[in-house]
Amino acid sequence: MTGSNTPPAVRLEGITKRFGDVVANDDVDFTLERGTIHALLGENGSGKTTLMSVLYGLYDQDAGRIRVEGEPRTFESPRDAMGAGIGMIHQHFKLVEPMTVLQNIVLGHEPTENGMVDESDARADIEEICSRYGFDVDQYLDTPVEELDLSAQQRVEIVKSLYRGAEVLILDEPTAVLTPQEVESLMDVMNDLRADGRSLIFISHKLDEALTIADEITVLRDGKAIGTVRADETSEQDLARMMVGREVLFDRLSRETTPGDPVLEVEGLRMRGDRGRERVSGVDLTVREGEILGIAGVQGNGQGELVEGITGLRSVAEGTIRLHGDDITDTSRRQRIEDGIAYVPEDRQRDGLVQEYSLVRNALLGNQTIEPYANGGILDWDAVAAHAAEIVDEFDVQPADPEVDAKSLSGGNQQKFIVGREIGHDPDVMIASHPTRGVDVGSIEFIHNRLIELRDEGLAIAVVSSKLEEIRKLADRIAVMYEGEFIDIVDPEAVDEEDLGLLMAGHSLEESDASETDRGVQA
Repeated sequence: MTGSNTPPAVRLEGITKRFGDVVANDDVDFTLERGTIHALLGENGSGKTTLMSVLYGLYDQDAGRIRVEGEPRTFESPRDAMGAGIGMIHQHFKLVEPMTVLQNIVLGHEPTENGMVDESDARADIEEICSRYGFDVDQYLDTPVEELDLSAQQRVEIVKSLYRGAEVLILDEPTAVLTPQEVESLMDVMNDLRADGRSLIFISHKLDEALTIADEITVLRDGKAIGTVRADETSEQDLARMMVGREVLFDRLSRETTPGDPVLEVEGLRMRGDRGRERVSGVDLTVREGEILGIAGVQGNGQGELVEGITGLRSVAEGTIRLHGDDITDTSRRQRIEDGIAYVPEDRQRDGLVQEYSLVRNALLGNQTIEPYANGGILDWDAVAAHAAEIVDEFDVQPADPEVDAKSLSGGNQQKFIVGREIGHDPDVMIASHPTRGVDVGSIEFIHNRLIELRDEGLAIAVVSSKLEEIRKLADRIAVMYEGEFIDIVDPEAVDEEDLGLLMAGHSLEESDASETDRGVQA
């Protein structure tokens, strides 16, 4: 911690940012001390990203001041912020995938000599950064970014910011796509950066990670700063209460039901990706009545293609899909909806909602041919509006107005609306892909509880997630997917997150000297 006479690395004073009538940041103060890690927590729509976008020059504030190293600064663009030593690693990486790692790192800052690009100095600088912080990025400088996994791409983003002279790093949900082992590695890097005098802002929905890595934690709610606390003087329950204004349940939910007959059966499924490469390699799975099957894995190991095959969004290369024993392998997405397969997509904004449509019009999606919303090809908009109002009320969607456009809702409220709409189809099977990705702690609790209630009512549910705490909390069985295959199917009561992380990285539990006794169940 720095001395009292040392100005903070960043000081935001009375930041206010409006979008029309919506106040995203309301007179927010925030201080990042030099050589520290400061976590920023809050529900979706609380103003975290907006606040950091102001600091990074993406937005102009309507009121307030920014100070860097004690000096007032005005940022009209991210280039201005980078010039002041502020870098941001976005949740969705900003890399140009066909370009090499080296080209991405130096893009816009290409070293030149006599008017020609000279990469030799850049290579040397990058190698020095990698050596200093234990990165392996210098091993694949000439590799196209599209050939790297997400963890490697994240390291490239960090090296890019350091190469451009960042003394302050903003990391937006940096652990969302990482295994526990990769998270631990990232935490080591963050600790090294802090020890080297750099200052970091860590945005996360994961309270345990904030408590592990941060020196201080600031919580935003409804655009206001609720408070700043020392990480070593607070708890997950305290932080959750600050975020949502009430107590939040964190414990693993009870398992009191006995699974019934198979509802969804997949045998020998093989799927190809967009470029023709096999992405799912002979997968077998069964989901039974009153059961949640968790499908865990690092993003990009075939889960997306598996879900698209089951839901009818992608053609099957080989294998069989059965619903209640009937072969549906070649039926359309429309037919599968009518047969009782509901789907909560991974990307709610791209695949779950039409952002420019009202909630009423979005409530119709998937229901266009189903009574009472349609009769003889004629839509009953009164019935659709009533359905939308029921979803908004039952799932506590805010703002509680079915006529607002979907784009005006926070991510958590969009997700609750989608879950409500899919349940409204009265399905036999629910496929929920990353159901709480980017969702705040209050909405996570709500969605989890609703999924458990549906399971207890006899619904067959498959939950795909890379969040191990979510999988372990919800699932009755966990299938771990790696490079297009199920590497194991395990009992969540018999494994911990470290075991699951090893499986997600492609290692069997035997390789880690774990006992095979009492840990697994058959698919």
